Amino acid sequence: MKKTILITGVSSGIGRDAAKLFQQKGWNVIATMRSPEKEQELNRLNNVLVTRLDVQDKTSINNTIAEGIARFGRIDTLLNNAGYALIGVFESATDEQIRKQFDVNFFGLIDVIRAILPHMRSQGSGTIINISSMGGLITFPFGGLYHSTKFAVEGLSESLAHELHSLGIAVKLVEPGSIATNFRGAVDMIKNDIAAYDPIFAGFFNHYAEAAAHLRKATSEEVAQTIYEAATDDTGCLRYVVGADAHFFIDTKYQNSDPDYMRQMRRYFIK
Repeated sequence: MKKTILITGVSSGIGRDAAKLFQQKGWNVIATMRSPEKEQELNRLNNVLVTRLDVQDKTSINNTIAEGIARFGRIDTLLNNAGYALIGVFESATDEQIRKQFDVNFFGLIDVIRAILPHMRSQGSGTIINISSMGGLITFPFGGLYHSTKFAVEGLSESLAHELHSLGIAVKLVEPGSIATNFRGAVDMIKNDIAAYDPIFAGFFNHYAEAAAHLRKATSEEVAQTIYEAATDDTGCLRYVVGADAHFFIDTKYQNSDPDYMRQMRRYFIK
């Protein structure tokens, strides 16, 4: 039997490239997005089911899982890819922005996992792959809300990897660095009205570009290939880091003492 993967957030980027790659590798793909009526490419591919799933809507999650099982018979792998980054001054964030960041990146991911676990338990196998980030292990200034959601994904995933092991269910984390696209255009920004932060925040994106200029960023296609590896390598590996920038910043943290690491990161970003 062909294996089947359910992917959240396939309208663009990593999720879309992962859907294409798994389809090319002969898998059945349940490609989900909030507005499937707008899709004009994936729904033309063989063995691809394009359907609606909004991680903030539990009914859509349950309906998608039921529809996928009805179409393909089983779901072998879940790829939790849906998410976004909220960037800006923490003190200026609104309650709505804070809650949405957690609802999408963390609680939505939790709801999808909880919905699919009974199916995976009943078949005695499955793989859950959660898209984290280098930002789930290290932090930059002005990303505290995004980082906190990814740190939460890291903790949940590592714990579940132990908890689900004896049930035949594997849990994996994929941790990309900055994807080789327009980083600033791919995030939601917090409007800041607190002047005290202006001198620090004004240079943040330029400082980040300078710090990472010598580091090759992964493409979304390369991240998709790493996801495929995580789904098929049959190893006990938990974390898959993608991109030279991700390796560099993670190594900077774990190869130095806390004081040295903090000083180094501030030299990069708080100049």
